[in-house]
Amino acid sequence: MTYCVGLLLDAGVITLSDTRTNAGVDNISTFGKTFVVETSGERAMVLTTAGNLAVTQAVWNLVQEGVAIDGITQNLSQVPNMFRAAQLVGAAVRQVFAADGPTLRAQGLGFDVSILLGGQIGTQPPRLFLIYAAGNFIEATVETPFLQIGEHKYGKPILDRVLSPATPLDDGITLALISMDSTLRSNLTVGLPVDLTVIRRDALAVSLRRRIDETDPYFAFLRQRWSESLREAYRALPRPDWLG
Repeated sequence: MTYCVGLLLDAGVITLSDTRTNAGVDNISTFGKTFVVETSGERAMVLTTAGNLAVTQAVWNLVQEGVAIDGITQNLSQVPNMFRAAQLVGAAVRQVFAADGPTLRAQGLGFDVSILLGGQIGTQPPRLFLIYAAGNFIEATVETPFLQIGEHKYGKPILDRVLSPATPLDDGITLALISMDSTLRSNLTVGLPVDLTVIRRDALAVSLRRRIDETDPYFAFLRQRWSESLREAYRALPRPDWLG
Protein backbone atom coordinates (compact mmCIF):
# COMPACT_ATOMS: atom_id res chain seq x y z
CA MET A 1 0.00 0.00 0.00
CA THR A 2 1.03 3.60 -0.47
CA TYR A 3 -0.30 7.10 -0.02
CA CYS A 4 0.06 9.93 -2.50
CA VAL A 5 -1.70 13.28 -2.47
CA GLY A 6 -1.80 16.09 -5.00
CA LEU A 7 -2.99 19.66 -4.39
CA LEU A 8 -4.10 22.02 -7.16
CA LEU A 9 -3.80 25.55 -5.82
CA ASP A 10 -4.05 28.96 -7.45
CA ALA A 11 -0.31 29.26 -6.76
CA GLY A 12 0.67 25.92 -8.30
CA VAL A 13 0.76 22.15 -7.80
CA ILE A 14 2.03 20.18 -4.80
CA THR A 15 2.47 16.40 -4.64
CA LEU A 16 3.60 14.22 -1.74
CA SER A 17 4.16 10.47 -1.85
CA ASP A 18 5.54 7.84 0.48
CA THR A 19 8.18 5.33 -0.65
CA ARG A 20 7.22 2.06 1.03
CA THR A 21 6.48 -1.09 -0.96
CA ASN A 22 5.08 -4.11 0.81
CA ALA A 23 5.14 -7.63 -0.59
CA GLY A 24 4.61 -9.28 2.78
CA VAL A 25 5.75 -8.61 6.33
CA ASP A 26 9.25 -9.85 5.54
CA ASN A 27 9.62 -8.06 2.20
CA ILE A 28 9.37 -4.28 2.72
CA SER A 29 11.43 -2.00 0.50
CA THR A 30 11.85 1.67 -0.37
CA PHE A 31 11.13 2.80 -3.92
CA GLY A 32 10.54 6.31 -5.19
CA LYS A 33 7.03 6.74 -6.58
CA THR A 34 7.46 10.30 -7.84
CA PHE A 35 8.61 11.04 -11.39
CA VAL A 36 9.27 14.42 -12.99
CA VAL A 37 9.14 15.64 -16.60
CA GLU A 38 10.72 19.05 -17.02
CA THR A 39 11.73 21.30 -19.89
CA SER A 40 12.72 24.56 -18.29
CA GLY A 41 10.67 27.49 -19.57
CA GLU A 42 8.27 25.18 -21.43
CA ARG A 43 6.72 22.58 -19.14
CA ALA A 44 6.93 20.92 -15.75
CA MET A 45 4.99 17.81 -14.75
CA VAL A 46 5.03 15.41 -11.84
CA LEU A 47 3.60 11.89 -11.62
CA THR A 48 3.06 9.95 -8.41
CA THR A 49 2.06 6.31 -8.54
CA ALA A 50 0.33 3.68 -6.44
CA GLY A 51 -0.22 -0.01 -7.07
CA ASN A 52 1.83 -2.85 -8.51
CA LEU A 53 5.42 -1.61 -8.76
CA ALA A 54 6.15 -3.50 -11.99
CA VAL A 55 3.06 -1.99 -13.62
CA THR A 56 3.80 1.58 -12.52
CA GLN A 57 7.42 1.34 -13.67
CA ALA A 58 6.29 -0.02 -17.05
CA VAL A 59 3.87 2.87 -17.47
CA TRP A 60 6.58 5.39 -16.58
CA ASN A 61 8.93 3.93 -19.17
CA LEU A 62 6.25 4.04 -21.85
CA VAL A 63 5.31 7.68 -21.28
CA GLN A 64 8.98 8.59 -21.65
CA GLU A 65 9.48 6.56 -24.82
CA GLY A 66 6.20 7.42 -26.50
CA VAL A 67 2.66 6.10 -26.83
CA ALA A 68 0.43 6.21 -29.90
CA ILE A 69 -2.88 8.07 -29.68
CA ASP A 70 -4.97 8.46 -32.85
CA GLY A 71 -2.00 7.28 -34.88
CA ILE A 72 0.39 9.89 -33.42
CA THR A 73 3.20 8.75 -31.13
CA GLN A 74 4.23 11.24 -28.46
CA ASN A 75 5.85 11.27 -25.04
CA LEU A 76 5.23 13.58 -22.11
CA SER A 77 7.89 15.99 -23.33
CA GLN A 78 5.96 16.49 -26.58
CA VAL A 79 2.25 16.65 -25.71
CA PRO A 80 0.67 20.10 -26.31
CA ASN A 81 -1.37 20.34 -23.10
CA MET A 82 -2.05 18.66 -19.77
CA PHE A 83 -5.28 17.03 -20.97
CA ARG A 84 -3.31 15.30 -23.71
CA ALA A 85 -0.73 14.30 -21.11
CA ALA A 86 -3.47 12.60 -19.07
CA GLN A 87 -4.70 10.84 -22.21
CA LEU A 88 -1.16 9.66 -22.90
CA VAL A 89 -0.73 8.22 -19.40
CA GLY A 90 -4.12 6.52 -19.69
CA ALA A 91 -3.14 5.01 -23.03
CA ALA A 92 0.11 3.74 -21.49
CA VAL A 93 -1.85 2.10 -18.65
CA ARG A 94 -4.08 0.32 -21.17
CA GLN A 95 -1.06 -0.79 -23.18
CA VAL A 96 0.56 -2.33 -20.10
CA PHE A 97 -2.74 -4.00 -19.23
CA ALA A 98 -2.97 -5.52 -22.72
CA ALA A 99 0.55 -6.93 -22.33
CA ASP A 100 0.50 -8.03 -18.68
CA GLY A 101 -3.14 -8.23 -17.62
CA PRO A 102 -3.80 -11.83 -18.79
CA THR A 103 -0.62 -13.10 -17.10
CA LEU A 104 -1.46 -11.34 -13.86
CA ARG A 105 -4.97 -12.84 -13.90
CA ALA A 106 -3.51 -16.30 -14.49
CA GLN A 107 -1.43 -15.83 -11.34
CA GLY A 108 -4.46 -14.68 -9.36
CA LEU A 109 -3.24 -11.07 -9.25
CA GLY A 110 -5.19 -7.92 -10.02
CA PHE A 111 -4.08 -5.13 -12.32
CA ASP A 112 -3.50 -2.52 -9.64
CA VAL A 113 -2.36 0.96 -10.66
CA SER A 114 -3.41 4.57 -10.11
CA ILE A 115 -1.48 7.70 -10.99
CA LEU A 116 -1.61 11.38 -10.09
CA LEU A 117 -0.44 13.70 -12.87
CA GLY A 118 -0.05 17.41 -12.27
CA GLY A 119 1.78 20.31 -13.82
CA GLN A 120 1.73 23.12 -16.34
CA ILE A 121 2.55 23.47 -20.03
CA GLY A 122 3.21 26.88 -21.55
CA THR A 123 0.73 29.64 -20.77
CA GLN A 124 -2.08 27.20 -19.94
CA PRO A 125 -3.13 26.98 -16.28
CA PRO A 126 -1.80 24.22 -14.01
CA ARG A 127 -3.95 21.07 -13.90
CA LEU A 128 -4.11 17.91 -11.83
CA PHE A 129 -5.50 14.51 -12.89
CA LEU A 130 -6.07 11.10 -11.36
CA ILE A 131 -5.67 8.23 -13.84
CA TYR A 132 -7.32 4.91 -12.96
CA ALA A 133 -6.41 1.31 -13.83
CA ALA A 134 -8.82 1.40 -16.80
CA GLY A 135 -6.90 4.33 -18.28
CA ASN A 136 -9.76 6.78 -17.69
CA PHE A 137 -9.26 9.80 -15.47
CA ILE A 138 -10.79 12.64 -13.48
CA GLU A 139 -9.54 16.18 -12.89
CA ALA A 140 -9.21 18.28 -9.74
CA THR A 141 -11.59 21.24 -9.65
CA VAL A 142 -12.26 24.40 -7.65
CA GLU A 143 -14.72 22.39 -5.55
CA THR A 144 -12.26 19.51 -5.08
CA PRO A 145 -8.74 20.97 -5.24
CA PHE A 146 -6.95 17.79 -4.12
CA LEU A 147 -6.73 14.19 -5.30
CA GLN A 148 -5.44 11.13 -3.47
CA ILE A 149 -4.39 7.58 -4.34
CA GLY A 150 -3.56 4.59 -2.19
CA GLU A 151 -4.40 4.59 1.52
CA HIS A 152 -6.22 7.90 1.43
CA LYS A 153 -8.85 7.79 4.18
CA TYR A 154 -6.64 8.86 7.12
CA GLY A 155 -5.21 11.91 5.38
CA LYS A 156 -8.46 13.19 3.89
CA PRO A 157 -10.21 14.93 6.85
CA ILE A 158 -7.67 17.73 7.32
CA LEU A 159 -7.77 18.53 3.59
CA ASP A 160 -11.59 18.49 3.52
CA ARG A 161 -11.75 20.93 6.42
CA VAL A 162 -9.02 23.41 5.52
CA LEU A 163 -7.81 23.29 1.91
CA SER A 164 -9.08 25.63 -0.81
CA PRO A 165 -7.63 26.77 -4.14
CA ALA A 166 -6.59 30.05 -2.47
CA THR A 167 -4.41 28.24 0.08
CA PRO A 168 -0.82 29.56 -0.27
CA LEU A 169 1.87 27.12 -1.36
CA ASP A 170 3.65 27.08 1.99
CA ASP A 171 0.39 26.33 3.81
CA GLY A 172 -0.38 23.66 1.22
CA ILE A 173 2.94 21.97 1.95
CA THR A 174 2.15 21.97 5.67
CA LEU A 175 -1.33 20.51 5.06
CA ALA A 176 0.06 17.81 2.76
CA LEU A 177 2.61 16.84 5.42
CA ILE A 178 -0.08 16.71 8.14
CA SER A 179 -2.19 14.55 5.83
CA MET A 180 0.77 12.22 5.33
CA ASP A 181 1.58 12.11 9.05
CA SER A 182 -2.00 11.10 9.85
CA THR A 183 -1.65 8.23 7.39
CA LEU A 184 1.79 7.18 8.67
CA ARG A 185 0.43 6.95 12.22
CA SER A 186 -2.57 4.82 11.24
CA ASN A 187 -1.23 2.46 8.56
CA LEU A 188 2.05 0.57 8.80
CA THR A 189 2.09 -0.15 5.06
CA VAL A 190 2.78 3.55 4.43
CA GLY A 191 6.28 4.61 5.42
CA LEU A 192 9.03 7.19 5.39
CA PRO A 193 10.82 8.71 3.61
CA VAL A 194 8.33 10.81 1.63
CA ASP A 195 8.94 12.75 -1.58
CA LEU A 196 7.68 16.33 -1.89
CA THR A 197 7.43 18.12 -5.25
CA VAL A 198 6.27 21.69 -5.84
CA ILE A 199 5.59 23.31 -9.22
CA ARG A 200 4.95 27.02 -8.79
CA ARG A 201 2.43 28.53 -11.22
CA ASP A 202 4.06 29.94 -14.38
CA ALA A 203 7.55 28.90 -13.26
CA LEU A 204 7.54 26.14 -15.92
CA ALA A 205 10.11 24.33 -13.83
CA VAL A 206 10.08 22.25 -10.69
CA SER A 207 10.38 24.74 -7.84
CA LEU A 208 11.15 22.22 -5.09
CA ARG A 209 12.00 18.53 -4.78
CA ARG A 210 12.74 17.24 -1.31
CA ARG A 211 12.99 13.81 0.27
CA ILE A 212 11.84 13.99 3.87
CA ASP A 213 12.64 11.37 6.51
CA GLU A 214 12.41 11.11 10.28
CA THR A 215 15.52 13.31 10.70
CA ASP A 216 13.99 16.31 8.89
CA PRO A 217 13.73 19.04 11.57
CA TYR A 218 10.58 20.68 10.24
CA PHE A 219 8.70 17.43 9.75
CA ALA A 220 9.70 16.21 13.21
CA PHE A 221 8.49 19.51 14.71
CA LEU A 222 5.28 19.39 12.70
CA ARG A 223 4.42 15.86 13.81
CA GLN A 224 4.95 16.70 17.48
CA ARG A 225 3.16 20.06 17.36
CA TRP A 226 0.18 18.66 15.46
CA SER A 227 -0.28 15.89 18.02
CA GLU A 228 -0.05 18.39 20.87
CA SER A 229 -2.51 20.72 19.16
CA LEU A 230 -5.05 17.93 18.70
CA ARG A 231 -4.79 16.98 22.37
CA GLU A 232 -5.15 20.61 23.43
CA ALA A 233 -8.19 21.10 21.19
CA TYR A 234 -9.78 17.91 22.51
CA ARG A 235 -9.28 18.95 26.13
CA ALA A 236 -10.78 22.39 25.44
CA LEU A 237 -14.04 20.96 24.08
CA PRO A 238 -17.08 21.03 26.42
CA ARG A 239 -18.59 17.73 27.46
CA PRO A 240 -22.12 16.82 26.30
CA ASP A 241 -24.77 18.54 28.42
CA TRP A 242 -27.00 15.47 28.14
CA LEU A 243 -24.64 13.28 30.18
CA GLY A 244 -26.32 14.38 33.41
